[in-house]
Amino acid sequence: MTIKHRIVWLTAATLFGTVGLSCAQETSTAPQAPAVVSEQSESSSAKLATATFGGGCFWCVEAVFENMKGVTSVISGYAGGRTSNPSYEQVCTGRSGHAEVCQIHYDPQQVTFEELLEVFWKTHDPTTLNRQGPDTGTQYRSVVYYENEQQQELAEKYKKKLNDLDAFNGRRVVTEVSKLITFYPAEEYHQDYFFKNPNQGYCAAIVRPKVEKFKQAFADKVKDH
Repeated sequence: MTIKHRIVWLTAATLFGTVGLSCAQETSTAPQAPAVVSEQSESSSAKLATATFGGGCFWCVEAVFENMKGVTSVISGYAGGRTSNPSYEQVCTGRSGHAEVCQIHYDPQQVTFEELLEVFWKTHDPTTLNRQGPDTGTQYRSVVYYENEQQQELAEKYKKKLNDLDAFNGRRVVTEVSKLITFYPAEEYHQDYFFKNPNQGYCAAIVRPKVEKFKQAFADKVKDH
């Protein structure tokens, strides 16, 4: 079965409809906690590896991958910008240059980087530049931050295949593929956000449908909780 035939695409129209909520609006009054810088490094466990993806609001990306087999933890944060140790408010302006991303810690014995890429590209719309549904701005860009040449090669090859197969019916994948320099964990209140706030407006309208779509499309990859 080809990639194109297997994919259950979660486009912006399917996921968001006409809902006018945005991630930034929903946390405009949230308390700010100091961000902690985390330089690129190997996982503390030799058996684990990391992948860093941005696909719109990091609450969505985090919630999806936290439900995936082989993933041990997911940390929401910021990467790809010019400002050191940025706050959420700075990132939301779009002027810091950062993208909202998630750093995914996984066990390569249970799940491969290619499988993570498959889930990543099927659970957001990679054809909309600097936008996911109601969330607009460069901080919501679709991006894969690679840590080594192997990750770079796999990401670029997969992206090319999607475009060669015309997987999005005439719309080109615009996902950025860039080297990870520094990853900054986001403030504590962003971590495990959907798990802690399942009935919050944005979570109920935007995040939950994405998680449910993931579970339907990848039933064999869903964790047993």
